[in-house]
Formats: sequence, C-alpha cells, structure tokens
Amino acid sequence: MAEPFDVPIRDESIRLGQFLKLANLVESGAEAKPVIADGAVLVNGEVETRRGRQLVKGDVVTLGPQSARVVDEASYDDGLPW
Repeated sequence: MAEPFDVPIRDESIRLGQFLKLANLVESGAEAKPVIADGAVLVNGEVETRRGRQLVKGDVVTLGPQSARVVDEASYDDGLPW
C-alpha cells in the first residue's frame, strides 16, 4: 500500500463521505454512499460502513490502492511560498 497523502481540513472533524470527495477518492457523494456501504473503505485499517463517521486529524482513509490522511489546515505545508 502506498504512503497516505495529506488532505487538510478546516474544522476539528469531517464526515467520511465528505472526506472521500475532498480527497478525490470518489467523484461525488452519490458515488461515496455505495462504496462505503459495500465495505470498500477502511478507516485506520478497519472497515467502515457509516458514511457519517466523524474523522479527526490523524485518521487514515483507504479506498483501493489509495490512502489519505486527515491533517489540520493550519499546520499543512503545501510547499508554496505564499
């Protein structure tokens, strides 16, 4: 499995369905619902079937070969000078 890429969020938490869209792991919320319900999504290595699961900083979401880590927007460094 590849190293997870960081996805910054503004708030303290985010719902799993929203995070999948934000991380570009799915195209839409409509696509997220069946993928989650089918057990294809892992959160911190465990199958998660609740679309409304609250994710917090440090959580790792895996779908297929891709993984994304929830990080704090304030501490996220995108490498850009501005």
